[in-house]
Amino acid sequence: MKKRFEKPFRLIAAIVLAASPNVSHAADWPQFRGNTGQTGVAYGKMAASPKLLWQFKTGRGVTGAPAIVKGRVYIGSLDGNLYCLNAKNGQKIWHHETKDEIESAPLVLNGVVYMGASDRYFYALDANTGKEKWKFKTGDKILGGANWFKASNGVLRIVFGSYDNKLYCLDAKTGKPVWSYETDNYINGSPAIGGGRAVFGGCDGKIHIVSLSNGKKVGEVESGAYIAASAAMSGSDIYVGSYGNEFQKVDVNAKKIKWEYRDRSFPFFSSAALSSDRIFVGSRDKRLHCLSRNTGKALWTFSANGKVDSSPVLCDGKLVFGAENGRLFVVNAANGKQTWSFDAGKPITGAPAVADGLIVVGSENGTVYGFK
Repeated sequence: MKKRFEKPFRLIAAIVLAASPNVSHAADWPQFRGNTGQTGVAYGKMAASPKLLWQFKTGRGVTGAPAIVKGRVYIGSLDGNLYCLNAKNGQKIWHHETKDEIESAPLVLNGVVYMGASDRYFYALDANTGKEKWKFKTGDKILGGANWFKASNGVLRIVFGSYDNKLYCLDAKTGKPVWSYETDNYINGSPAIGGGRAVFGGCDGKIHIVSLSNGKKVGEVESGAYIAASAAMSGSDIYVGSYGNEFQKVDVNAKKIKWEYRDRSFPFFSSAALSSDRIFVGSRDKRLHCLSRNTGKALWTFSANGKVDSSPVLCDGKLVFGAENGRLFVVNAANGKQTWSFDAGKPITGAPAVADGLIVVGSENGTVYGFK
């Protein structure tokens, strides 16, 4: 592990607060990366050395991220089921079966669970019972999580991407399409939302900026390589890595790249967590990287000894994330020093969720773990 510190050094208290106003409440983690800006930040406390509270076995591997809302955990599995679990003991409350694998993270909003599956359908389910409210068919599989916004008339809209190259906006109540935006290749990640725009990277090598009001292109930025990760958004800046072995900060107003970070020639599949002055992101070089938000310079790196596709969550001055070697890590956000790890035995590629001190994550061994 190597360490470099930015001067002047910021207090750990500043690390806990994300610059985005859309930070999750301590008791909930309702969607991928916790909030509409996808900043990967949770409030509340998180133990430096968590204890295993429960585990739940699904029929196949778990590669997607969970949501935690009102004492319940919602998570999909490659066995084709979305599971609703009791957050206290991991016991199953209900499950909903689809026709193919589920890799996308669920969005839980106003008593409804929204999620896509590899069977090409996007589903809206009753959060209490799992009963299907509606479903919408796309042209290909859906791997990224959904996001949301309210239209000018106050009506709730749901936004998500598909491997049919389109970003969709649906009416949250009925599932009827409002608009769609077509790109030149697959959309793997989840769109970030802010300032009346949806922003996402595509496998066409472009960062797309789309108006939420009508689905029209506001602009695009050439990233230089295809993007599978989801962008983190704060104000007019987004942060995202690519298969071009670079991590970039992009100004969506100016439609230009502010800086690029390249250390070794390995892709970034992980999505970033943002503090007020730092960025934390995993890489397939088997390390977690801490960068300055202002300059893009490395402050420290942590060696996980396995590819880090898992997206880190920042909470209480600590970071939690998984690695391909099957370990879940907690490290100090100030200096990158490890405080704890857990061996699941199989890769942890999905992002964890953190709510009210509870850490939930899935493994490719088919098990969902709860720590507290």
